[in-house]
Amino acid sequence: MSLLLFFMWGGMFLYSRIALFIDGGYLDNVLKWHGKAKIDYSKLAAAMANDHLLLRTYYYHCLPYQSPNPSSEEKEYFSNAQSFFKRLNRLESFTVREGKLAFRGIDDRGFPVFEQKRVDVMLATDLVMHSTKKLITHAALLTGDSDFLPALQIAQSEGAHITLYYSDESDDIRPHDELLDIVDDRRLINKDFIHSIKRGS
Repeated sequence: MSLLLFFMWGGMFLYSRIALFIDGGYLDNVLKWHGKAKIDYSKLAAAMANDHLLLRTYYYHCLPYQSPNPSSEEKEYFSNAQSFFKRLNRLESFTVREGKLAFRGIDDRGFPVFEQKRVDVMLATDLVMHSTKKLITHAALLTGDSDFLPALQIAQSEGAHITLYYSDESDDIRPHDELLDIVDDRRLINKDFIHSIKRGS
């Protein structure tokens, strides 16, 4: 049985409370480096919460882009993503925040370029709101995006302890040094971690 941690905050002894903030696009890229591992998201949340009382898990992602006249493959891919988001939303204390995927043209190799919209803003807003309202004492982020630095600084100034879950498998998913430097704690997502949260493990 895990032990809930106590601490002093504002002269009162309180349970340590944590919220989790998962960048779904970043997690997808990490899982690709581990053979597109199929994970149990409840296990992931429990691992990230550690011994703290879990307030809520927030998962940020976009539904796939659909062209004006989507093909049957696009429709199926979109429908599968919708079903996946719905399943996540039904997990205990789990909330999916949906951004928008914008088409930005074709790159030099002929591949389509997409950009996630609203995801960064939603994550930063949730983190700042939870910390300034003293809803949490700890926050765990699974991301590699350094755009969250101002939000992290605000959360820390309100007394929140920030843990970063990240991968360093490649330059594409390795977080910027500024992000690694600013957080209070770091947890590497390696093969052992992935194995511990796989479905059926």
